[in-house]
Amino acid sequence: QVQLVESGGGLVQPGGSLRLSCVASGLIFGNYVMIWYRQAPGKERELIASIAGIGGFTNYADSVKGRFIISRNNAKNTVYLQMNSLKSEDTAVYYCSARWRTADYWGQGTQVTVSS
Repeated sequence: QVQLVESGGGLVQPGGSLRLSCVASGLIFGNYVMIWYRQAPGKERELIASIAGIGGFTNYADSVKGRFIISRNNAKNTVYLQMNSLKSEDTAVYYCSARWRTADYWGQGTQVTVSS
């Protein structure tokens, strides 16, 4: 049974930083592209960052480019999202996803709130 478990969310002031983690189990982690999405209230889900399984090629949405960094540790079956210079508009539920061929798995999400 595949599980993705996100952690690291919380309340942070504007300009602050958070690091999200997503631990995967039940799959061959290195095969999967790992993706971070977010969804703010009343808005569509947004793909914000992805990282390839092999080689670690990364891609970012323009809204987070230069502020967020996605990384992975295949030995720990974990993908990270380092979020810096946070803004109020980054407030959302953040989800990780694992994708390979036709497989597509999701975590339960972690809330990030940026507010003073």
